[in-house]
Amino acid sequence: MNSPLTATEAPTGSSWEELVTVALLGTERRTLPGTAPGREAPGALLDAAAVQTVRRRAGLRPGRAAARPEPAAEDPRQALPRPAARRLAMLLTDRPGTGSGGRRGTAPDLMELLPQWLALANERGFAAPPELLPALLDAARGRTDLRPAALTFAGPRALWLARLNPDWRFALRATPGGGAALPGIGEPERTRQLWQEGLFAERVALLAAIRARDAAAARELLATTWATERAEDRLMFLDSLRTGLSAADEPFLEQALADRSRNVRATAAELLSALPSSALAGRMADRAGSCVAVDHTGRGPTIVVEAPHACDAGMERDGVVAKAPAGRGERSWWLGQLVEAAPLATWSRRLGGRTPEEIVALPVADDWQGELHAAWCRAAVRQRDPSWSKALLGSPSAPEAGGPGAVSLAERAKLLGTLDSAERAEWVAGFIAVHGLSEAFQLLGVCGVPWAGPLGRAVVDALNIARDAGSYPWSFSGVMGLAERCLDPSEAVRLDALTAVPDEPENASPGAGGYWAESFQRLVGTLRLRAAMRLELDGAPIRVVGSGS
Repeated sequence: MNSPLTATEAPTGSSWEELVTVALLGTERRTLPGTAPGREAPGALLDAAAVQTVRRRAGLRPGRAAARPEPAAEDPRQALPRPAARRLAMLLTDRPGTGSGGRRGTAPDLMELLPQWLALANERGFAAPPELLPALLDAARGRTDLRPAALTFAGPRALWLARLNPDWRFALRATPGGGAALPGIGEPERTRQLWQEGLFAERVALLAAIRARDAAAARELLATTWATERAEDRLMFLDSLRTGLSAADEPFLEQALADRSRNVRATAAELLSALPSSALAGRMADRAGSCVAVDHTGRGPTIVVEAPHACDAGMERDGVVAKAPAGRGERSWWLGQLVEAAPLATWSRRLGGRTPEEIVALPVADDWQGELHAAWCRAAVRQRDPSWSKALLGSPSAPEAGGPGAVSLAERAKLLGTLDSAERAEWVAGFIAVHGLSEAFQLLGVCGVPWAGPLGRAVVDALNIARDAGSYPWSFSGVMGLAERCLDPSEAVRLDALTAVPDEPENASPGAGGYWAESFQRLVGTLRLRAAMRLELDGAPIRVVGSGS
């Protein structure tokens, strides 16, 4: 038997097209030149094809190389301490779920600690380790609440990576101007060109940046193109004036009251009403004051209300919406808008020099109290007036715990947002001490982190009372979750005694004791882990205390 042709013996002079033709017809019908028909013909064809393939590949001309991307910008911030970097890697990779049964176990939820870790790292001005940037961007991609802090921590390298990976393009969308470098103070020509020719996002970012450093320059820049802007763009640009809003903006905003867009007019009126000395605020004060007075003819002073009978053109120009929502009376609708926009200082002058507490304590005739107090609540939130907010909140120990003006938890939370952190915590602590935790969840959400000592102790005491009473434990899971993120880590010592399984009262929910113990064990572990995180970021040596620290 003849041996198959070797690669060097195979007919290699054939063209690629000829090899393809032979393969398609089959070696029984056609063979390569110099190759006899028979059993060796297929092997000779394959050998020749292999040689020709090597020749074709070797003979390719190299393609033009893609341009090498510009290197990422340097991050001048200080590097993370090594223990903190290891902790970040653990937070990004170890994400325990709650399981299908709904019980979370005693292990801390590390992913829920990531926002707090990022906030601490940003406060200290650390730069993200380059090797952890992909995992950090992946985490931020899946959770929009993480994005602001994550992108701040990631720095300029995040934008560089986002331009290379479509999965991370959200970083460009979340950055004003798509991450483009904005003109500096000494680049007026580039500023003018970007304002006139840039994309909308770039123009918004440019206006916001200029407004932050020079409010007048931003307003003057906006005025150069205001008349030719689209209505939706005018609305967005006008919103940027909230930063550094002052009396100097009044002439521009007064002109915007005549804008052809209702939304632009409403926004301009809202901004002017936040300037107590503005002409609009004065006009609203006159209108609202003519509707509200104190009547001394009865047994005691009483507030009487005469709501507007019509919404004239002047009111509409100043931002009053004429058409009331469905189910709302027109006169009460107009009254609420006037009172909301009037400077709160108006009422002490017009109502006999009374303080906010004395004013909201006065009875209101003819069932107007709810409408009047609700408008004062909105005004206190808009004008960030803590004295009126405290008067409208009332005492946290009051039977309805809502004060004379707050009729819902959402309104109380907004009013609390105008107080400083200590006053907020004190009021919510008083509310919890009297009314427990059943309605406190929304109020706790507006308190500063970590919770002040009195508030933290009030929450722990209320949880302990609920535990001892055998209350249904799952109804407190939301407060427990907040406590894990917001309770001061120093409270862990007080909680140690609550980690044991308690004796269950006869009327307790089945298994409640074990659930409570499990929840407190997780809470203690989380607090100690948070304490360790802070020490790691401060570069202090870590003393291991309890599991998970």
